[in-house]
Amino acid sequence: MKKAIQLHARDNVGVALVDLKAGEAVLIAGREIHLQEDIKAGHKFTLVDLPAGREVRKYGYSIGITTQPVKAGQWVHSHNLHSRLGKLEEYIYSPLPITPDNHKAVNTIFRGYRRPDGQVGVRNEIWIIPTVGCVNQLAENLVQAAARELGIGTEAEVDPGNIEGIYIFKHPYGCSQLGDDHHNTQKLLASLCHHPNAGGVLVLGLGCENNNIPTFRQVLGEVDPRQVKFLVAQEVEDEMTVGLKLLKELAEYAITSKREPCSISELKIGLKCGGSDAFSGITANPLAGLVADRVVVEGGTAVLTEVPEMFGAETILMDRVVDEGVFQKIVKLINTWKQYYLAHGQPVYENPSPGNKEGGITTLEEKSLGCVQKGGTAAVVDVLDYGERCQKQGLNLLSAPGNDLVSSTALAAAGCQLILFTTGRGTPLGTCVPTLKIASNSAIYTKKPHWFDFNAGRILEGESMVELAEKLLEQVLRVASGELTKAETLGSREIAIFKSGVTL
Repeated sequence: MKKAIQLHARDNVGVALVDLKAGEAVLIAGREIHLQEDIKAGHKFTLVDLPAGREVRKYGYSIGITTQPVKAGQWVHSHNLHSRLGKLEEYIYSPLPITPDNHKAVNTIFRGYRRPDGQVGVRNEIWIIPTVGCVNQLAENLVQAAARELGIGTEAEVDPGNIEGIYIFKHPYGCSQLGDDHHNTQKLLASLCHHPNAGGVLVLGLGCENNNIPTFRQVLGEVDPRQVKFLVAQEVEDEMTVGLKLLKELAEYAITSKREPCSISELKIGLKCGGSDAFSGITANPLAGLVADRVVVEGGTAVLTEVPEMFGAETILMDRVVDEGVFQKIVKLINTWKQYYLAHGQPVYENPSPGNKEGGITTLEEKSLGCVQKGGTAAVVDVLDYGERCQKQGLNLLSAPGNDLVSSTALAAAGCQLILFTTGRGTPLGTCVPTLKIASNSAIYTKKPHWFDFNAGRILEGESMVELAEKLLEQVLRVASGELTKAETLGSREIAIFKSGVTL
């Protein structure tokens, strides 16, 4: 196994693949580098002498500038490297020729649930979606009562058949919100109500909230009354009895759905990373990108989000747009998020997280260059607002922050039936759709086998990324056909809604 690598011929730093000691000589890029200090696995060291103010390059791009002279073989990190981000940028439309990945998948079929509106789900669950946080406990009580009295997962009055659970997606919002926050809450919840993984949805309201059901229905639009039902708790004498009756009706409808062969072209996969380390951009993220390319070339859809973690790498995505209209949408997306930080008096580079830095990531540019690799090489066909659902097949960008649960929820609301979640630090997190966890290194995969579904760290041990992409895609299709992810087994099913404004 190699001890260190240079990721691109233009790079002036190497990346340690294992812990290295001061005085050790490392052969890298045809040169012998004598290390001046200990370098932890995942961290960077210089290949040449760099004066203060010199650009540091990794992945072939700038990741910041040196703040002091750095000798060849010295550690490069937060103490001597700083981001160059900090202001709005002007961009020029100059797309590059796109060379699509035309590799055909070996298997292109999964077994999903075809809904009357033409969508395909990979789960057949019943969801309770509160319009307001005030009814969260009521929803919890209904879930517990439904498990006892309707027998989801047990023998009881309603044969659960192929219903794969009743779940509530609690949140604290729906009232005391104004402007964009109120609208975003409504849009996101409405999009979840239309999600194909839900064989039935109970929209549960209180009655006096801002996001009351009559108002919410205007945002929700037309729904199938067999699949989506509504309960206003203040309007009935016994909300538990009425709620259980509605859940029974939803269950009786949902059990009529059966898994059937579906094309991979009907998959929408979300792409997310969290708790990244320096290996994420070398193993797990490009591996997820290869899988995204495979899905897109077969006519499916991939969705990339975490806009603040595109800063410093946004031009890579801008170079791959299908037309100037999409280019302008990306410019607006990037600058709107930068303005969001600046309006709150925060620097746009206030990232990476402490865990990212411990894992070897120094600047936001470095993190972003690793993050965007999840998007593969496909052309960008559209840019989605927060809470908006996908309309175009291909690679979409979605407006959402880097926060793991907020952005994962936004991916689900966009219509993604499952999410590929890459991480080098590990997390048990899961959202309302299957969240398949991919480890960037074998150490964390071995330490936390109950968190992870796939080990991309094998790439560092000599396994082919192309062959691993085929294996990961096969696992994606198995999950789409009903195989549970580790997050589902752990019961990690949560949502979070983006908030930026005041609370009354």
